[in-house]
Amino acid sequence: MEPTAGPVLYRQLQLWDPSLESGQEEEEEEEEEEETSELVVPDPRRPQDSSRDEAGGLPGAWARLVAALLLLAVGFSLAVRQLHASSGSAAPPPSGHSHHPGVYHHGGVVSPAATCSHLGRELLVAGGNVVDAGVGAALCLAVVHPHATGLGATFWGLFHNSTSGSSTALTPGPARTLAPGLGLPSALPALRLLHAHFGRLPWPRLLVGPASLAQDGFLVDTALAGALAARSTEGLCPLLCHADGTPLGPGARATNPKLAAVLRGAAVAPTPDLAGDALLSLLARDLGLRGPSPGPRPTLEPALQLPMPQGILSTTPSPSAGPELLARVEAALRSGGPSPDPCLLVPRAPVTPGSGVLATIDSSGSVLLLTSSLNSSFGSGHLSPSTGILLSDLVAESTSGGWACPLVLHGGSDDTEADVLGLVASGNPVVARVTTRALLSRLAGPQAQAQQQQQGPTQSPSICGQGTLLQVAAHAEHAHVSSVPSGCCTFQGF
Repeated sequence: MEPTAGPVLYRQLQLWDPSLESGQEEEEEEEEEEETSELVVPDPRRPQDSSRDEAGGLPGAWARLVAALLLLAVGFSLAVRQLHASSGSAAPPPSGHSHHPGVYHHGGVVSPAATCSHLGRELLVAGGNVVDAGVGAALCLAVVHPHATGLGATFWGLFHNSTSGSSTALTPGPARTLAPGLGLPSALPALRLLHAHFGRLPWPRLLVGPASLAQDGFLVDTALAGALAARSTEGLCPLLCHADGTPLGPGARATNPKLAAVLRGAAVAPTPDLAGDALLSLLARDLGLRGPSPGPRPTLEPALQLPMPQGILSTTPSPSAGPELLARVEAALRSGGPSPDPCLLVPRAPVTPGSGVLATIDSSGSVLLLTSSLNSSFGSGHLSPSTGILLSDLVAESTSGGWACPLVLHGGSDDTEADVLGLVASGNPVVARVTTRALLSRLAGPQAQAQQQQQGPTQSPSICGQGTLLQVAAHAEHAHVSSVPSGCCTFQGF
């Protein structure tokens, strides 16, 4: 676990602090006040010329008015300047510098939903680390993107700790059946387990935002609206439908109070196992089951690694696509070039893949990559009435992790300051090819990337995989966040 950082306190500048003035400065100020009073308050012993007052001269009443207005204007100007500076809206000083979008001093979050990227950023600003931000964003996606992920989904993850230089894989365990055609959910205990070992903020803090979205409502974005339009609404009403049974469109408001209750209950569960068991009991009641055994639990284990000239490559173990990824990279390095697999031979994925990805990184090089799947868009389409959860149809062990191969390239344990690169993709089971090509393209350098782009659009990872590729990196004490295609995802940082 990363050491807890103390809060950063900003002291507001004061317009005037008497404690900082010396005795000599106090005397000078008193003299200045006497001089000012001579201008503002006339000396009754000094003869006054009333004719000049009537003629509009400065002495007398006009002088007092002008001086008072001058002092008021100066004070107001200073107050506005101080308020403007303390609010953070002031322009950067000449000595400062700016960055392109996606480059941040402290950390960044990238996910397919703007709401969840913003929530992850808020957790970073609140003092959380990349695990807090990633788990919170994943729980948010479980609410706003039920077509791609959710508490009924299966999660894989890869966490690289820049402090220790070690990489840890989150594995969900073998896929099991809750009922015929319905996968056993493991998302909640998996995310809780990851946070319990590496998170910094209190666990209930991570569920506040997702529970509020589920209870108070969230706006349907274009990704969810497109997924709804591509399939029938059978099994999804009334959660994602209008009163007449038609699917919700972009900008419509959806609520899921049952899911909000599940999230609030998970916030107070003392252990990950109890959180998963409580959810399982509700699902069993919906299905009329006697309470199926929870089966294998999610685990944390050392990541698979491949030493390379550029560092150490880490990914998730079997049954994910991680071993295939390492084999492809190793073969490409031996042959001296990228894999010759033509993109045109890669089967096209569905328009609305039933998987989701997100990534978080900080400027020190700690990375969390999460990928999850319902196996198909909206999974089984079975909505649990007691929980508001869509169950997956991911039940075959042979396909339990073919879409999962998050990748982190980092320096050795004796060189934790080295640059760090993280890649995670979704879309279909050929994701290992896409991730391999993206990694080799990054390692080849800008010139080789330009040559590949000149070969035609079929060389783009987004076209090869028909999915989403997220890229994060720590370089020169900055966090870099991007995605392919660029419009698929929203990144935020601070």
